[in-house]
Amino acid sequence: MISNPTKKRDYDLTGPESARAIERGLVGADWYHSPVSREAMLEIMRRTNGRCAFDTILWLGLTVLAGWWVVVSWISWWTLPAMFVYGTLYGSASDARWHECGHRTAFKSKTANLVVYHIASFMDVREPVSWRWSHNRHHADTIIVGRDPEIAYQRPIRFWRIAADMFGILSTWAEFKKYAANVRGRLTPAAADFVPAREVARAVFWGRVHVVIWLATIATSMASTSLLPLVLIGLPSLYGRWLLVVFGTTQHAGLAEDVLDHRLNTRSVHMNPILRFLYLNMNYHLEHHMYPSVPYYNLPSLHALIRDDLPPAHRGLVRTYREIFPTLWKQRRDVEYDIRPKLPTS
Repeated sequence: MISNPTKKRDYDLTGPESARAIERGLVGADWYHSPVSREAMLEIMRRTNGRCAFDTILWLGLTVLAGWWVVVSWISWWTLPAMFVYGTLYGSASDARWHECGHRTAFKSKTANLVVYHIASFMDVREPVSWRWSHNRHHADTIIVGRDPEIAYQRPIRFWRIAADMFGILSTWAEFKKYAANVRGRLTPAAADFVPAREVARAVFWGRVHVVIWLATIATSMASTSLLPLVLIGLPSLYGRWLLVVFGTTQHAGLAEDVLDHRLNTRSVHMNPILRFLYLNMNYHLEHHMYPSVPYYNLPSLHALIRDDLPPAHRGLVRTYREIFPTLWKQRRDVEYDIRPKLPTS
């Protein structure tokens, strides 16, 4: 237990909490898994190119169509709604594609996973190599303080940080620090903690590629004396990030730190079909963390198999946030406070 409930925890991957987590046996530990038969697991782990190709083409097609709307409506009353739709598809829906293709479970084809992963990584302003390893660590040590680099709601909670990241301000600034290190041929100290030495050169290369694209877009905007190039490439990662945060907050916010049962630190939320398309079924986030090799299109089937062994999934975003907001409010002052879902007695 933490001796002082108001004391800020040290989430730095190179800080003392990392050593403390190792001492407590929280690193590389065995996690609880709801039982699933081998036959059922083999069936729902089966990947296909067709379903993901359809979803990807539909997403890219809608994004291009919305981008065309931005162009033809430029500097008119229709520009703002066009930017809203385009930005949401570009800066928020890309996150789920980045995530699934990063796990290499979306397509059966390795090449297709890699191509979409790199496209979505740029759209999300994420250097693709370091983020792949960051997410591996997130799954290995989920919400373990000092180990998980993707703990978004660090205690004590600061609501101004949540508001800032609705526009990607803090996350983009952090990523540009990584890009700056990449340009100099190195990684940041935090990234160096989880990126293997053999991957450093690739991380540096792709960081530099992203920087070149950003600079080329800025140069095009300056040469054309128009913000339109930046509104189409780059800035949507900021003004369109809102839904990414809305979705992402439901995953772990307010739940327990330093536990070895995903049922205590991850939640699932029932959503409507449109939101599930934008989010690629990552609303079944607890199921995903238990069995990350299951493709997103089979997560509803996995949920049906193990739901009796899980806390009940939340019904919709509104009800979910009714639980999250009061908890985050209390965590402004008390870093020990969290939600403890009731687990099935079985």
